[in-house]
Amino acid sequence: MLSDPTPRLATAADWLRYREARLRMLADSPDAFMTTLAQAEAQGEEFWRGRVGGTFPTWLVTDDTDTAGDAGAVVATGGVFVPEPEGHAPTAHVVAMWTAAEARGRGLAARILEVAVDWCREQGLDEDLRLHVTEGNALARRLYLRHGFSPTGAWEPLREGSPLRCEELRLARPDADSGDAEG
Repeated sequence: MLSDPTPRLATAADWLRYREARLRMLADSPDAFMTTLAQAEAQGEEFWRGRVGGTFPTWLVTDDTDTAGDAGAVVATGGVFVPEPEGHAPTAHVVAMWTAAEARGRGLAARILEVAVDWCREQGLDEDLRLHVTEGNALARRLYLRHGFSPTGAWEPLREGSPLRCEELRLARPDADSGDAEG
């Protein structure tokens, strides 16, 4: 049950809860992520603490079934990754979007995506905001298109050895296609 489905920013204290969610998402949807379950299982506590308490944000939605007063299990997640720029403005990437099967259809992914896009705008990182969606994941692709992302035409393998490909989508900037010339 979700009494407050508002995404909250994860902290290093959430590392174990996030790890459990990440392992669950990789088991649930192995063809939706570049990382494999085996790769994630091999990571230690330091990796997971850095993943949720590091430089780039991860948002969580938890259920409220924990009777001890703590948040329950993670039922939706998403984040933003910004690699070091190489001589140009940084490109931000929405990553690790996932909603547990029992929580799907409640708009949680849309809420997390909106929070992630807002965070990028606040940080000045919406100039080049991208994400990847695995071919065949029509539900996720429709979500991203509804929120202003559009295909770039670029495709890449999901991961080495996988026959699946990922389509790159980029957030359309409202002023980018205005056609107004300054002069």
